[in-house]
Amino acid sequence: MTEVFCGIDWAEGHHDIALVDSQGRLLSSQRVAESAAGLAELLDLLSTHGDRIEDRIPVAIETTRGLLVAALRSSGRDVYAINPMAVARYRERHTVSRKKSDTQDAAALANILRTDRHAHRPLPQDSELVQSIAVLARAQQDAVWDRQQHANRIRSVLREYYPSALKAFPHTSDLSSPTARLLLRTVPTPSQAAVLTGSQLRRILLKSGRTRNIEATVTRLLPILREAAMHQLPGVEAAFGTQLTALLGQLDAACAGLDALTLAVEEIR
Repeated sequence: MTEVFCGIDWAEGHHDIALVDSQGRLLSSQRVAESAAGLAELLDLLSTHGDRIEDRIPVAIETTRGLLVAALRSSGRDVYAINPMAVARYRERHTVSRKKSDTQDAAALANILRTDRHAHRPLPQDSELVQSIAVLARAQQDAVWDRQQHANRIRSVLREYYPSALKAFPHTSDLSSPTARLLLRTVPTPSQAAVLTGSQLRRILLKSGRTRNIEATVTRLLPILREAAMHQLPGVEAAFGTQLTALLGQLDAACAGLDALTLAVEEIR
C-alpha cells in the first residue's frame, strides 16, 4: 500500500488538511472546523486514504498544544510538531511564490514528513498524568513571567514619584513579596509613607505574614520611608498613588494565580 502523509496547518477556528503520497502527489486537501465534527471529518479523510489501526497515517502540525493535537495523540498515531521556520524554508525552496498559503503550508508539512521524517521525533505517547503535569508546568512558567511583568510595571511607576519605595525594595522580585505589596497598598504615596509610625509598620509586617526579624525590618524600613526626598505636585503624586494601587491589584492576582498553580503542580506530582 502506498504510504500517505498528513499535514495540518493549524488555526484558531479551522484547520487546513493536506494528504500526499510517497511521490509527493497531493491526494486530498480539505478545511475542517475546530470542533468534534471537524475532527470526525479529519478521521474520515484519513480512513478514506488507508488509515488503519495497525498502520496509522502520521501527522505533521506546527504546534504541540490544543484539543486537535490531544485527540490525535490519544488515537495512538505518530504526531510530529514541526517548527514553523522549517515550513517557511520548505515553502521558499519548493514554491515560486513565497506568500503564505494555508493549503500550501499543510502540503509542506506533509512533504516534510515524506522527505525528512527521520529528522523529526513524534510527540511522546505520554500518560494522562504526565500530560497534566506538562499543562500545569507550562502554566506555572507563564505565571512567573506574568508576575515579573507586573512587578516591572510597578517599578517603572515608582521611579516616577516614589524613590523611597525603590530603596526599601531594591530588587524587582522584592516588589512581589507580600510585605511590599501590602505596605505599598497601605501607603501608596511617599507623603503617606513619611508619616508612618513604627507601630503601624509593625502591624503591616505581621498582617503580611512576616513572623521573623520584625523589629530588624522596622528598623531598616522606617528611616528609608521617612527620608527627605523630592516630591511630585500633590495632585500628581495622588494620581500616581491611584495608578500604583490599580497595578498592585493586578500583581496580587498574578501572585495568587502563581501560588495556586505551584500548589497544583506539587499536589499532582
